[in-house]
Amino acid sequence: MNTLPPAALLLRPKPASEASSVRRAWAEINLDHLDHNLLALKTALPSRCDIMPVVKANAYGHGSIQVAQYLNRIGVNQFAVAEIEEGIELRKHGVKGDILILSYTPLGRAYDLFRYRLTQAIVSAEYGQALNQCGLKLKAHVKIDTGMNRLGEPYENIQAIISCYRLEHLHVMGTFSHLSVSDSTRSEQAAFTNMQVERFLHVIRQIEAAGCSPGAVHIQSSYGILNYPAIDCDLARPGIALYGLLSREDDAVMAPIELRPVLSLKAAVAQVKEVRANSPIGYGHKFIPSQDIRIATLTIGYGDGIPKTLADNGGYVLIRGQRAGIIGNICMDQFMVDVTAIHGIRHGDTATLIGQDGSETITAGQIASRCGTVTNEIVSRIGSRVERVYTSTSNEQVETSV
Repeated sequence: MNTLPPAALLLRPKPASEASSVRRAWAEINLDHLDHNLLALKTALPSRCDIMPVVKANAYGHGSIQVAQYLNRIGVNQFAVAEIEEGIELRKHGVKGDILILSYTPLGRAYDLFRYRLTQAIVSAEYGQALNQCGLKLKAHVKIDTGMNRLGEPYENIQAIISCYRLEHLHVMGTFSHLSVSDSTRSEQAAFTNMQVERFLHVIRQIEAAGCSPGAVHIQSSYGILNYPAIDCDLARPGIALYGLLSREDDAVMAPIELRPVLSLKAAVAQVKEVRANSPIGYGHKFIPSQDIRIATLTIGYGDGIPKTLADNGGYVLIRGQRAGIIGNICMDQFMVDVTAIHGIRHGDTATLIGQDGSETITAGQIASRCGTVTNEIVSRIGSRVERVYTSTSNEQVETSV
């Protein structure tokens, strides 16, 4: 009979040489850093404000099941996801507490909302009426559009908003909105954010004046916490900041919070070979060396979420604490790097794509900047073929199914 090792052993970090001997590509998830970020964000907020971690898109690439299970263990009992299947997956893996679906769920899935005890965002008064007609006792939060013009009943439609709290079959447990430019504190953006907050609070007062309870009130996501921490709500919904990152690495934020990156991304060296001058490398002969070089082929590619444009914009990895530039096209499952100046490399060595190796560090934000996107996209696109390895120095244990 096979027995699994204790979870504490599964959480123990493996030396780079051991990890690369059994893995093709993997992301190391530091749960101690996750814990630190959660406490730092909570400390920045008013004391009565609780945290609702956003674990959509596989917890921004960090592994939603394992992240939510760990957060459950340290006392978190409210989560937000983007769509119903994400919520169902958490329930099937034993995640407890409220799970709010932030966006639209087709009415044909109403029974699944009921069955899995999920909380649905009422994205418009019309949608709320239709959901109520399904005849199921469902939990809900009402979404107010205060100026982003994405989802939510427009803030001006007070009577339509109030009608959502009087629906027979829906138990409204919260009311929320979303800030569209809280990532900036420049005067124009700050004025717009403050206007959104005022619109939202005005709606809350109108709901209460009508004799209805708005439930838990929330409007801040990551940048709302980092730049406007004094907003006094019941909940805040950190996403990217919970994972120790900013959407753009050079963003300046108001709250004096030290965030610690939770994820490192690594891959194994599959082969090292000498390539003669003028011999083309990779698809399309994109790179032809002008002199003899040594290259290493890594076991990760765009099929795992590595942006192809990284090769065109000075991208590199770290091997043995040194930089190795990407050469040629990034392939679906592999890519090549120039290791001519790095001595002693052999197959099985570890290449670091995000994280620290020796005195060198590559951040997800640096990659995002090179590729003209945001950090959120870089980490959330890390694919399912990349194994997640959860590490912690504490005694906390989590289920680590991968």
